[in-house]
Amino acid sequence: MKDMHQDQQKIQNTTQPQLSVIPLGGIEDVTKNMYVYEYKNEILIVDCGIGFADASALGVDLLLPDITYLIQNCLPADKAKKRIVGLLLSHGHEDHIGALPFILPQLPKIPVYATPFTAALANEKLREYQLPADIKSVSFGGKPINLGPFSFNFLSVTHSVPDTSHIVIKTPVGTVYHGSDFKIDMTPYDNKRMDFKGIVDAAKDGILIHMTDSLGSDRPGHTPSEDGMQKTFERLITECKGKCIVTTYSSNVSRLNQVIEAAEKAKRKVSFVGRSLVKVTDVAKRLGYLHVEDGTIIDINQAKRYHPSKLVLIVAGSQGQENSAMTRIAEGQHRDISLSSDDLVVFSAEPIPGNEEAVNSLIDSIAKTGARAITSSQSTLLHVSGHGSQQDHLMMMSLLKSKYIIPISGNYKHLVMYKDLAKKMDYIDKNVLILENGQEVIFTQSSYRLGRKIATKNVYVDQLSGEEVEGFVLRDREKLAKDGIIILMVEINTTDGQLMNRPDIIARGLLPKDIETLQKSLTIEMKKLLAKRKARVTNWVHMRRQIEEMASKHIFYKLRRRPLVLPIVIEV
Repeated sequence: MKDMHQDQQKIQNTTQPQLSVIPLGGIEDVTKNMYVYEYKNEILIVDCGIGFADASALGVDLLLPDITYLIQNCLPADKAKKRIVGLLLSHGHEDHIGALPFILPQLPKIPVYATPFTAALANEKLREYQLPADIKSVSFGGKPINLGPFSFNFLSVTHSVPDTSHIVIKTPVGTVYHGSDFKIDMTPYDNKRMDFKGIVDAAKDGILIHMTDSLGSDRPGHTPSEDGMQKTFERLITECKGKCIVTTYSSNVSRLNQVIEAAEKAKRKVSFVGRSLVKVTDVAKRLGYLHVEDGTIIDINQAKRYHPSKLVLIVAGSQGQENSAMTRIAEGQHRDISLSSDDLVVFSAEPIPGNEEAVNSLIDSIAKTGARAITSSQSTLLHVSGHGSQQDHLMMMSLLKSKYIIPISGNYKHLVMYKDLAKKMDYIDKNVLILENGQEVIFTQSSYRLGRKIATKNVYVDQLSGEEVEGFVLRDREKLAKDGIIILMVEINTTDGQLMNRPDIIARGLLPKDIETLQKSLTIEMKKLLAKRKARVTNWVHMRRQIEEMASKHIFYKLRRRPLVLPIVIEV
């Protein structure tokens, strides 16, 4: 702590150039990835991802990074204190690009750069929301691109979506290696290996800050290669007497290619089922990333022309998402596909943390149809992670030899375990920074200090409307779900402010005996409240508020519950 204090004193007194790093999302919660690099009054952003709401966020589909800091400092553009020079996208997963349709319209017009597949997916997403699709596609191996005081280039790395990149960002203070999601796969199915030369070349000039994916830091060894699964798919498809259905992540094009190759060897037709899957495969075909023989792919409405033993269906919905294609098939609600006892459903994906219950429920629904389901927990050769394990991280640390490390894209335990790994590589404690979202770190070439703690909150969005859902709306929904709702219909005499008749109670989520109890007791309490005043009512808003407060307290006293109370006051 003494060393850190000395560093902070040194940086406060220095005239050296300073670089601010601010994570707006992606720390402690894996998703909502968004990182701000700030030099003087110019800002470079990396990634713009969504998060997924859990069951406690009722009626909410998505979470967004909180960009209040950017809005306050970068708008209006002609009077702003700071200027955003650009946005870089590391790869095409939703937790890195999914917030673009919601975030970009709130910011000044800025250039956005991505590798080819990432740019194509991002542009498709923007078109869905009828927004300008002008993400700039940048190929690997090109010259660095300048954006204000920053320059950057993309380096190819292996992950579970094509064209995943790490980003080398040159700044006046030093070089940042933004190492988003990756694993070290020496034999990737698509033969697109990591750019080790580019990584080593970046390290030659010295890396000041290594921002790194940490999600697999709790897993010993190396993450297995994708190529080990091919024979498993071939065996399962060949042995299946009926339809073979494979459900996996839509963006994992290498996995799709493996299933297609296995299907072609078994002389089966392939059909893609599910909107997200069809969208990704259209992009992959357009860019030449999907490898398929002529005549292999058929439309799903043609499937009934073929015997089930001649079909492989690749279906979206491996996480048990409500209304996904896989869920509708399992529930017997899909218009073109039904399951039978000869069919096999292969889950080539692990449940994302928080989705276990939905996936187990989906598997139960499949079992009820008589079809068989096989998951990655039953066979290690059905899915491999796209995130590096401990040895992958140790190798990356040894290649980069950065001065500072900031683990990102992980839960808190992953950040801590990554720090433990770094200590094995002789990093001292203070040079591996475990941050929170909104925590600014200010770097010079020789030291750093913690800066402002920028307030960040969960921003909830309804995916259908695209509208932000305020916190008070969620609190009301939570009350409704947990304790119900009571509507009080109260007639009050305008002249003297007294009760005209017994209040009517409309209640949902309460027992009939409780409603009967409240009917009597609330009338008594209402009369007591109104007896304190015998004058003409002039402030009906205040009157409603008094009735609501009295009723809420009384209901809690009687029932030990806090339903949502809505008084409707009728002026008579």
